[in-house]
Amino acid sequence: MTHRNVLDSFRLDGKVALITGGARGLGRTMAIALGEAGADIALAGRSRDSCDRAASEIADATGRTVRAFAADVTDAADVTRLAEEVRDACGAIDILVNNAGTNIRGTIEQLSEADWDTVIDTNLKGPFLCSKAIAPQMVKRGWGRVVNMGSILASVALPGRAPYASSKSGIVGLTRVLALEWAGTGVTCNAICPGPFATDMNRALLNDPPAYQAFVARIPMGRWGELDEIAGAVVFLASDAASYITGSELYVDGGWTAR
Repeated sequence: MTHRNVLDSFRLDGKVALITGGARGLGRTMAIALGEAGADIALAGRSRDSCDRAASEIADATGRTVRAFAADVTDAADVTRLAEEVRDACGAIDILVNNAGTNIRGTIEQLSEADWDTVIDTNLKGPFLCSKAIAPQMVKRGWGRVVNMGSILASVALPGRAPYASSKSGIVGLTRVLALEWAGTGVTCNAICPGPFATDMNRALLNDPPAYQAFVARIPMGRWGELDEIAGAVVFLASDAASYITGSELYVDGGWTAR
């Protein structure tokens, strides 16, 4: 095998990355990071307007081509349409980041069946549908990266998080199965499992000082994550630097799961 400068192995020049839920929060941060590493970017979300705004801002920040798409990742027909539109506009999709997600908190007595379905469909069914629609073309070309967004709640539990924890545990299982199915094809599948980050999904906790401090007390590093601290993980898993890593979870959690 020809030696390659290690820093060059992180470059994504000539690649196209699709990030679902990419208009804000961790999705937006990962989109910027992949663009800074050289990839052209496709952002997908339920709101075309928010994706358009984010695409313009990310293009200005990175100098890359960034396009916006509207899609519902819980709808198979819509995901198929999304995959076709991205390929037509951007070219073959090399990197898929299954980031779209939601959370509904409550005890099992408080949660409805609709609450459960909303979280499971978005967080688990969505990555299944997107991977099914996009990864077979990666396999045919012999190179691809699928990065699923897990959570520390894939391996630890908190009360009031039944749908979310179940969906993220499912993501870890899905990641491992897909990694085995694609092993040897040049396509890898891994999961990033973040701890608490200051995103819109966690705004209720950020605005509740006792709950916020209870979270901080569980984190050995003594603080929540900064959005930019997810960037290196996604560039690594999306690049040739991680070519021998598949079926793994990378925890970005300040040491929470090390306890």
